[in-house]
Amino acid sequence: MDHPAPLIDFPSDETGRRSSTAFGRAVVADALRSVDPAAAAAAEREPDWRRGYPRHFKALVEAGLAADGTAGYEIAEAGLASVQARIRYRRDDGDFALAQALMAAPERPLETVEVKGTDRPGTEVVLPYRGELLRGDALQRRLDAWVAAGSIEESCADAVREVAASPDWLDLSDQTLVAAGAGTEMGPVGSFLDWGGTVLALDLPREDLWQRLRTKVTAGRLLAPASGETPGVDLLNDLSAVAQWVLGFDGRLILGNYVYAPGGAYPLLAAAVDALGTHLRQHRHDTALAFLATPTDVYAAPGTAVTQSRERYAARSARARLGAVVSGGRLLRPNYPYATAPGINDSLVPQQGPNYALAKRIHRWRSTLTRRDGVVSFAVAPPTRTRSVLSNRLLAAAYAGAHLFDVEIFEPETASRLMALLLVHQIRKPRSAAPAAWEDEAVAAAHGGLWRTAYHPRTALPLAAVRGLALPR
Repeated sequence: MDHPAPLIDFPSDETGRRSSTAFGRAVVADALRSVDPAAAAAAEREPDWRRGYPRHFKALVEAGLAADGTAGYEIAEAGLASVQARIRYRRDDGDFALAQALMAAPERPLETVEVKGTDRPGTEVVLPYRGELLRGDALQRRLDAWVAAGSIEESCADAVREVAASPDWLDLSDQTLVAAGAGTEMGPVGSFLDWGGTVLALDLPREDLWQRLRTKVTAGRLLAPASGETPGVDLLNDLSAVAQWVLGFDGRLILGNYVYAPGGAYPLLAAAVDALGTHLRQHRHDTALAFLATPTDVYAAPGTAVTQSRERYAARSARARLGAVVSGGRLLRPNYPYATAPGINDSLVPQQGPNYALAKRIHRWRSTLTRRDGVVSFAVAPPTRTRSVLSNRLLAAAYAGAHLFDVEIFEPETASRLMALLLVHQIRKPRSAAPAAWEDEAVAAAHGGLWRTAYHPRTALPLAAVRGLALPR
């Protein structure tokens, strides 16, 4: 069955072709141009964007550390400006700027489907972990163990402890989460409903998806837009109708960007939800934004992470040293060759592709800028055994063997609840922007150990995958 072309799309070239590759290359170059013209030119000249994109996404972080880290704000501004200027809103009478998609009159208003929970909202922090429900002292011990193992940053554990010590924070009856990508495994919808919140759920009109969402309504309220028998909406074709529907609800809104789609649809969705967030904040200045950052990206890691990683590398086994030599230096390279603070952690996984990396970078840029004048929940989420990850055979195998390199892969129910707790903390206790943009991204990171493992992740990934393929399923 043919699907109609999205109304929100990439710009066309002189031949009429709309290319996610050309778009990604241009956005990265635009983001770098004023801070590092040479890096911008290198991105523009990259002949094989599909394979060569990792070094240019790394350059975005490296360049962002200039001027005591304030260059990160300039890069974020330029990158988002490029996205907004280049993404097109397609109509029969031509292509227009993305902002026009929010101003267009919807063909018809969306109806509302509501499901109310009947349970009493939860009032205690409980974390599912390996078949157990951790609370109280058991939860504290798990947080301590994660910090000691380097799986999460101390600030992540501190945030969870603070929520556990403030049970009134879990009463979310005063909060409304606009969940874009409501059905994703990592999203906080289930937890938000458990704690009595209201969720405005945005996702595609698929009956199986909405059946799963309905089962999550224990307490709280789930409301969804509908234009047919099945709830749901296509953000790439009905953005103005979605904006009108969301603004019809009273109270402070939290727009959570949890969308995911394969291939070129992902940066398009990231741009669409970003435009929706800008639109909501123009009409409701107190609208908060929420994001889950991927651990498989490039970050400026704090000095404590660099130190622990280098200590582990210095203490590596004779077998690991031999393996590095036999591979001609291709395997088991140090995560941080130099003792710099911050250090550059490059955990990009090329198999995820440049579209995935760009969509996630759009999220990061918006978080960086919004924290200067608004409320943002942003945290690096742990590597997790989600369906989308496990569908890639190599990634699934690498995740199965990751424990050999001090990296913990989380189950979806643990990761989702952990990130929901961080959302509560950052909404209840918002913080202003740091002088250096990278510092905010390091707060409360739950990277699973990727920042603190001894080895550069891409040089350990093949060995983890070999071990993972040998393990019983």
